[in-house]
Amino acid sequence: MYTIRKATINDVETIRDIADKTWWITYSPILEHEQIAFMLSRIYSADKISEQIQENQQTYLLLEEEGNPVAFAAYSPREENPEVYKLHKLYCLPQTQGKGYGKVLINEVAQKTKDAGKKTLELNVNRYNNAKSFYEKMGFAIAYEEDIAIGKYWMNDYVMRKEL
Repeated sequence: MYTIRKATINDVETIRDIADKTWWITYSPILEHEQIAFMLSRIYSADKISEQIQENQQTYLLLEEEGNPVAFAAYSPREENPEVYKLHKLYCLPQTQGKGYGKVLINEVAQKTKDAGKKTLELNVNRYNNAKSFYEKMGFAIAYEEDIAIGKYWMNDYVMRKEL
């Protein structure tokens, strides 16, 4: 049994913990240790997540299994194109993968996108991340490739879109 709720400032450390436990397993096969550590410290600092929540820059959803947070998603309208919503983050604890929680969270974000009157949901995925096939099964298709500098590192991504 699971529930989904909007995360608050009180959930920042929970989000950081889930990110830390998933990023190392997800990205160790495709990124250097130093890059993972750098990106985690930059993207998932307590200050960064707190600001995103407090300033309504991103909405975080927490999925709880029997009261324990096990997955999260974060989304927002795209700044450059408010007609498109962006799924910024989607991570499930490794021991919960295969339970359908990623699908549940994507469907929840898709519904929130539709509720806002928007018809396109977009995300970035590392070109070598196995999650790409999951997103394709969820109806996303590659729109284009994008290389984004983060410090001295690069995120080599596909931008994928799903029409709702």
